[in-house]
Order: sequence, then C-alpha cells, then structure tokens
Amino acid sequence: MVDLSFLKQFTKDDPKKMKRYITLYLDVAPKTFEEMHRNLKNKDWEQLRINAHSLKPQADFMGVSSLKEALIKIEEAVRSNNVDILESLYNSAHKIATDSEVKLTEMLVQF
Repeated sequence: MVDLSFLKQFTKDDPKKMKRYITLYLDVAPKTFEEMHRNLKNKDWEQLRINAHSLKPQADFMGVSSLKEALIKIEEAVRSNNVDILESLYNSAHKIATDSEVKLTEMLVQF
C-alpha cells in the first residue's frame, strides 16, 4: 500500500527529510479530504476535481499508487459529468488515504 522507494531516492535516504515529507503529507492529506467532502456535499464538482488533482503528486511521492489511481477516477468522473459515482469514488479514495495515513504514521517511528 505504501512504497517509499521514490521518497527514499528523492531524499537520498535522508531520514530527517523523509520524516519532514511524510509529516507534511500527514498534515495536508486529511485537510484536502475534508475539503473534498465539503465539495461533494455542496456539489462543487470542479473544486472537487481540483482538490483531487492537487493531492495526486503527494500520493505519488508517498508511494500510495492506489490513492493516486482513485483520485484520477474522481477527476475523470467530474470531467465526464458522471456525478452519480462521485460519492462512491470519494469514499474509496478516503479509505485508502486513511489506511495509508495509519501506515505512514507507524513508519514515522522508524526515523
């Protein structure tokens, strides 16, 4: 679920830098999902798409490819005006994010 290979390479395996990036992600991702939940409730599809898009590179950095894929599906659903599936897609992405946050929090202890 979480593959820190890219982050390790990017930070040259520097534990301090890795910890900083993981901590940043753990701060930003939940807030972005809160925003996305509000977007969903307010039927602000374009802002939902923008928020999903903004989180993709961070998910990629953390090696959570399943989250990146789920965020792409949200973007595609908004673009194709397939709003009926957005809540389901959001719930799926949110579960992946929550599970990965638990894993990343556990990994922080190693640094």
